[in-house]
Amino acid sequence: MTGSADSIRHNVNAADWLHRSVEAPILATPRKAFSTDRAYDVLNFAIDYFKAGLGVALCTLVEIRGGSSRPLGAQMAVAQDGSYCGYVSGGCTEAAIAAEALQAMRSGHDRFVMLGEGSPFFDIVLPCGGGITVAIHLVKDVEPLCFINMLVDKRRCASLCYRPGLEQLSLGLEGTQIGWNGETFVTCYRPKVRMVLSGRSLEVETAASIAKAAGYEVLLVEEGTETDDAPNFIDADTAVALLQHDLDREMPVLEAALRASPFYIGALGSSRTHEKRVERLRDRGHADEAIARIKAPIGVFGRARDAQSLALSVIADIAAARQSYVTQS
Repeated sequence: MTGSADSIRHNVNAADWLHRSVEAPILATPRKAFSTDRAYDVLNFAIDYFKAGLGVALCTLVEIRGGSSRPLGAQMAVAQDGSYCGYVSGGCTEAAIAAEALQAMRSGHDRFVMLGEGSPFFDIVLPCGGGITVAIHLVKDVEPLCFINMLVDKRRCASLCYRPGLEQLSLGLEGTQIGWNGETFVTCYRPKVRMVLSGRSLEVETAASIAKAAGYEVLLVEEGTETDDAPNFIDADTAVALLQHDLDREMPVLEAALRASPFYIGALGSSRTHEKRVERLRDRGHADEAIARIKAPIGVFGRARDAQSLALSVIADIAAARQSYVTQS
């Protein structure tokens, strides 16, 4: 956290918050509209309510003190009628944040809310024992939010800059990091995980079902599928899982994945099978550095003998790889 956290604490003291807590009644009773922690859905919620002529606030987790169940930049949106979606904690503080957002709508100005450690709200204790600060912004211009989701729909990364002093949101540069940059807080957005599955087995069907339940976009690649346009469907937010039982059949998709830049490539088979795979790829001119990107045997635990266990193993492996990739990028 940069010096901006200090300015937040300086500007938002206990006396100010205790005064705010006894302001005029809020406009409505907070109620959860639906459950989601996907930023895209939160922004869409805000966009829909704004276009319907209702006030809406975008709430962003801008500081973490100690532990937190959500990452920096997590968001929720609150509408003037009291409905809200999204999470900035584990579910224990969202109604309180929504109530503060409604109070902000009444006052007509943005505000910060401190909860947990260091907060004047002694009756709200976070289970993790830490503390968080949430920025509540009253949306005045919905176009930046629309543009963010348009970029994400096109499978491009995007960022949003919040300037508390100006109470203003604007688009940021692609590739920036989440967090404070001086007096500006930057939130980053990535496309939904796309999972490319190759194979025609029960394992593929089961993995596809679990991946969809996890919110992934699933693309099944059958034998004979044209792979020359791999860069168009295998991007940096794509995981490629080869659940074939035949090296010849998997080779076109595997080579397409090696030519592209997915964050994960995994292939079914034993260590002996993988040795044959590596040798074949070398014969086809692939460098050892590229071949080393392949996770084989695939999954987080080995020797899965049934489709359900294998599918869970593969999806868990992809989720872990995704987490690592997002953290490092």
